[in-house]
Amino acid sequence: MKVTYFKDTDTLFVQFAEGYREESRDLDENTLAEYDAKGNLLALTMEHASNRADVHSFSYSEEPIVA
Repeated sequence: MKVTYFKDTDTLFVQFAEGYREESRDLDENTLAEYDAKGNLLALTMEHASNRADVHSFSYSEEPIVA
């Protein structure tokens, strides 16, 4: 998994897996999801990210989240 924030365009790109993009879907006017031929989610692109997510306080953990 790879997370990239492009400050100059205020775009957040989250790549969940590598693969050939077969389909792209607009989830809303500022969010694009990319899928492979089997329907697996490959990536999400979010425009205006700083207004929609706390991109400046990103954290990562390998610990499982228990709900």
